[in-house]
Amino acid sequence: MASSSSYNSPCAACKFLRRKCMPGCIFAPYFPPEEPQKFANVHKIFGASNVTKLLNELLPHQREDAVNSLAYEAEARVRDPVYGCVGAISYLQRQVQKLQKELDAANADLLRYA
Repeated sequence: MASSSSYNSPCAACKFLRRKCMPGCIFAPYFPPEEPQKFANVHKIFGASNVTKLLNELLPHQREDAVNSLAYEAEARVRDPVYGCVGAISYLQRQVQKLQKELDAANADLLRYA
């Protein structure tokens, strides 16, 4: 991806942090200017310094997946400060269990009429 600074528009991270977006900005490929909330959530939950350290420790091909994961986890934590992603996962597991019971009941009804 091209750095957003080449278009004279700072990436979402640099804009949020109110700093100049340099050509080698580690955030630019992953936090485009049109997605400011993505960085705001990640910064609120993990902190820009921690994210910078994490990205610098990863190989370049691993960074996009890491940022997407951080963004998902941060958004979940903003929506549900106590449980975060675990809350969403638990909800979905309960839904699956409920639907499995309904399916089992429907299959039992079908067997009675077969």
